[in-house]
Amino acid sequence: MSATADSTNDWRRNLVEDSEGIREMLAETRRIAVLGIKTEEQSYQPAFYVPKYLASAGFEIIPVPVYYPEATSILGQKVYRKLVDVPDEIDMVNVFRRSQDINAHLNDMLAKKPKAVWFQSGIRNDAVAERLAREGIKVVQDRCLMVEHRWLG
Repeated sequence: MSATADSTNDWRRNLVEDSEGIREMLAETRRIAVLGIKTEEQSYQPAFYVPKYLASAGFEIIPVPVYYPEATSILGQKVYRKLVDVPDEIDMVNVFRRSQDINAHLNDMLAKKPKAVWFQSGIRNDAVAERLAREGIKVVQDRCLMVEHRWLG
């Protein structure tokens, strides 16, 4: 493979699909913005109980709900309406949006430039994943962050 072809495919290394890559990503993660988080009233839904688990595991959770305009706090943390409104750096964006709805959040994610973006189980958007990966952002698709964290310990 030529050097040009090799550098053209470098971005593919940011598409994380193996346990070792996920383990490294989690080791570098402290602050997780949860895009599409639900409120306490929806505590039975993964978009609430996964971030709640992550908070109990020691991660700082930043709620970024898409709905619930009346919510000002979730899991005891201040709510932000867009990722770019979060004043601190974000290590990871955990996405709870339908695959087709992720496109609307791409510019917000690119502007905030987290180290990683994690699309939860059942969520896959290859075009957005490629765009993020080409910008140097690590991407996991169609996996549950809670399950992976428990499994990798």
